[in-house]
Amino acid sequence: MMRPKAWVGLGLVGFVVLLGIVGPWLAPYGPIDQIEGANLVGPSSAHWLGTDEVNRDVLSRTLSGIRIDLLVVFLAVPVGAAVGVLVGLVTSWWNVTDVITQRVFDVVLAFPTLIFAIALSAFIGPGVWTIALVIVSLEVPVFGRLVRTSVRSVREMPYVEAAQVTGAGSWWVLRRHVLPNSLEPLTVQLAVSMSVAVFIEAAMSFLGIGVQAPHPSLGSLIKDGTTLMYDAPFLALGPLALVLALVLGLLLISQSLSEAHRD
Repeated sequence: MMRPKAWVGLGLVGFVVLLGIVGPWLAPYGPIDQIEGANLVGPSSAHWLGTDEVNRDVLSRTLSGIRIDLLVVFLAVPVGAAVGVLVGLVTSWWNVTDVITQRVFDVVLAFPTLIFAIALSAFIGPGVWTIALVIVSLEVPVFGRLVRTSVRSVREMPYVEAAQVTGAGSWWVLRRHVLPNSLEPLTVQLAVSMSVAVFIEAAMSFLGIGVQAPHPSLGSLIKDGTTLMYDAPFLALGPLALVLALVLGLLLISQSLSEAHRD
């Protein structure tokens, strides 16, 4: 039976996802359309979230920006998780490859996230694919080490030794015994990593190394709102509320999964 917090989390995430899907039909204007005579107009029936300093409708830009965050959350994180799981399964079974891989993971995780993002964007340039690459690169060590923990513990179990005695190969043991025993912590980490990915996109776009103008994302919209905080404090409210809803929803889901596994 699902806990109430799980339903709340699913509701929040589902609401944001729904807005991202139906956004093109709900948006009254295009995300880069400039509206004549609508400079820094406050929230009204014509512009629910107001307009920005170059006469663009903030609601339309917010609905368009949601899709960037959903792309990052539901594509980059699973890709990083899948690669990390595969690397963890393959390398942790043998001591030599395990040591080499763990040292590489140490190097990646030694860099603070934003420093790593700035360094990567300096080589390949800013943009949405840079955000995705940063997230994939950071998630591979996280999921690789989770699987490594399962590999190191499961391979000492009597049933694994029995399988090897009967002639079972390493790949069969990994697929049949190790991976199923790793699914519970992986599902919890997946939800946590998705919430972190939202912050990474917002931070990179806020710093100007993420999604580039004139295309919107929730992070870049929050940045635009803060630059005009005193003249138009309403600009950042909508994007900020959606970021909080998405992060809170994912964290509630991860907590519910963790509690369910403990039970």
